[in-house]
Amino acid sequence: MSVAIENHDLGGQHVSEQIEELRIQDLHAFYGESHALHGIDLTVYRGELVTLLGRNGSGRTTTLRSIVGLIGQRTGSIVLKGQEIIKATPHAIAHLGVGYCPEERGIFASLNVEENLMLPPTVAPGGMSVEELYEMFPNLAERRKSQGTRLSGGEQQMLAMARILRTGANVLLLDEITEGLAPVIVDKLGDVLIELKRRGYTIVLVEQNFRFAAPLADRHFIMDHGHVAAVIHRDELEEKQHVFDEYLSV
Repeated sequence: MSVAIENHDLGGQHVSEQIEELRIQDLHAFYGESHALHGIDLTVYRGELVTLLGRNGSGRTTTLRSIVGLIGQRTGSIVLKGQEIIKATPHAIAHLGVGYCPEERGIFASLNVEENLMLPPTVAPGGMSVEELYEMFPNLAERRKSQGTRLSGGEQQMLAMARILRTGANVLLLDEITEGLAPVIVDKLGDVLIELKRRGYTIVLVEQNFRFAAPLADRHFIMDHGHVAAVIHRDELEEKQHVFDEYLSV
């Protein structure tokens, strides 16, 4: 897998400041008797965009679900903004400013775009207004009165992201946001992530599309069989191409 890396000025806070936003230590997670995560260790710094990469079943989505408290059987430590949340409820975790955008998007089909946007409660100050969101996602402004069932896959993904941005969440957990979307929509989502990073959001991105993720992220966590197999910084992409080939190639 050879990837051409574009140079993006991602802006935002320099990672060198090393302010921890999220620290996971020895995280184990279980689905019933199935042991899904085997001692995850990772740290994400404020204003950083990181990816969780790996083959299907490597534990990427389970890691996101564990962070937001949707996996009941967990052990280890998850510290968010200085607070231990391993035993916290999803409601309490959301009110620390965490927004989770799942792969299935969760759009309410019977509600229109604007009703979907306004449905989630505010969890923290500083959320974007509806007008700001329409400026960031012009497609949604054009479809503001359209029901969820009438939106394209790309429009549904934009709406899912816009919805959590309105709540005031500033730690974004995004799961496979480009899957099945047209290249023009993928490019638009890339522009949105760059802008969010400029504004200081902390972003954890689960992604299969490495060509999309590579130029955006500060660091890549390579996952394999429920653990972190490697951590690769954006300036190491070429010299560590063999690691991507080993863990991501089909």
